[in-house]
Amino acid sequence: MGKAATQTTRLKPNTAPDESKRFDWPLAYEAEALIRLRLDTFLAQNGFARQLAARMRTETGTDFFEWVDHLVLSPDDETPLLKAGFVRSPKTETPRGEVVLEHPRATLPRVLLRDRNPSLAPPRRGTGKSKQNPSVVAIKPEFVADFIARNPPLTPPRRGTVELEGEPRSRFRRVVVVEKNGSRLEAVERRGYRGFVPAPLKRGELAALLKAKELFATRRRRFENDAAGCKVAAKILTEALKLVDRDVACHLFFEVERAYWESRNRAARVQKFRQDTLGLGWGNHDHHTFRCSRAHFADFNRFLDRLGFEKRERFYAGAEAGWGAQVSEQPVTNIVIFADVDLTSEETAFDFSVKELPPTPALGTVGLWCGLHGESFLEAGMHHLEARFEFDALREQLQSQGVITMNPFSDFEFLRQAFTEGERWPVRRERAEHLASAGLITREQRDQFIRDGAIGSHLENLQRHGGFKGFNQKAVSAIISATDPRKQSLPHDRAA
Repeated sequence: MGKAATQTTRLKPNTAPDESKRFDWPLAYEAEALIRLRLDTFLAQNGFARQLAARMRTETGTDFFEWVDHLVLSPDDETPLLKAGFVRSPKTETPRGEVVLEHPRATLPRVLLRDRNPSLAPPRRGTGKSKQNPSVVAIKPEFVADFIARNPPLTPPRRGTVELEGEPRSRFRRVVVVEKNGSRLEAVERRGYRGFVPAPLKRGELAALLKAKELFATRRRRFENDAAGCKVAAKILTEALKLVDRDVACHLFFEVERAYWESRNRAARVQKFRQDTLGLGWGNHDHHTFRCSRAHFADFNRFLDRLGFEKRERFYAGAEAGWGAQVSEQPVTNIVIFADVDLTSEETAFDFSVKELPPTPALGTVGLWCGLHGESFLEAGMHHLEARFEFDALREQLQSQGVITMNPFSDFEFLRQAFTEGERWPVRRERAEHLASAGLITREQRDQFIRDGAIGSHLENLQRHGGFKGFNQKAVSAIISATDPRKQSLPHDRAA
């Protein structure tokens, strides 16, 4: 698909004029090409990494590129990277004061600029000029110990165990996986930290980390009154923030949320098992989607504010679609939230993420889903997790595991998206009765939901190119409409 075609499909979010320009995300093909070229050179030199990249594609349906946390390149690479849109990140902590480059408007790995380490053997003759080759490529599994357990080094460690730099559960852990032909593959693990310097845990810090995660994992989710549930969640966050800082709390909270969603979605469990086979975990997550009722949309956004999220695009899809969304991003953890809500056309004139939204006489897709299953924030859990994959490879591989993927709802050169077939959840009788007594569903719909349940959650297969950081509003409208519980077929029927 040509560039002209892609330009017409990128959405312009519902924001003020200056904000609209800020969130009209560019296509950074030149920057991506530079990084991919360096990675191709690295993989040509490093057989272990090359084999790992092949296994990532064939065994997990993922692209090695999407697992890269950062590359270490020569200072000579700074000029072309700056021309391609990278900028210096002066506040990032590095071991020896190295320059860090990042692309603020694209989903691309960061780059450290460093003269080649004399301890690394020079590349073999014929493998290319050393200044053009990454001396280090670091990938980002969720847990480096899990990665090493599944991918033991070719040379057994002398002490019988691989030495990992950084303490377990500390802010930054690093391990050298293999050195080959003047190149080093590393794996890193982050916990609420953007820098590159490990630090020892302070006295009592490990216990505080574990307790904070436990608070999130054991919090009550089911309430007769969801307003009470939001208050309890806020109190638990207050307790967690007494134990850890907000960036670490954010990391821990969404680690727990992914696990809860996974417990309710077979496609998630199948894919997580495949990624865990290589010790990767969910290090390839792209964004987390939560569905909120109108009554508690502001409550959820206030919770995100306390975790350090910054608001990005606000979407409104038009009066006929009846939904809106707030996208938020936590700049330290790189966690992105897509929060959906039923919305009327009059409510686009203000920031609907902070204003209390009154009840409406009818429910849209999002409101009905919350009415049947509960808030994503509480009982229901996430509607879906989007992770980055090799789009076609994942479809084929999941199908062989009995997981069917719906038709794509975005199918562009820069953005491809598709849901796995929805997981049908039972609907509690009291929820269906409440909706029927309020006139929000018919008696026939009430009986069907109680008898057959309703679609609850999905895994989303997402592929980005050109570092595209945004979303496609028209496509999202289509899939929201297609997943309306009132349109769902019976359990023995398949989605399109």
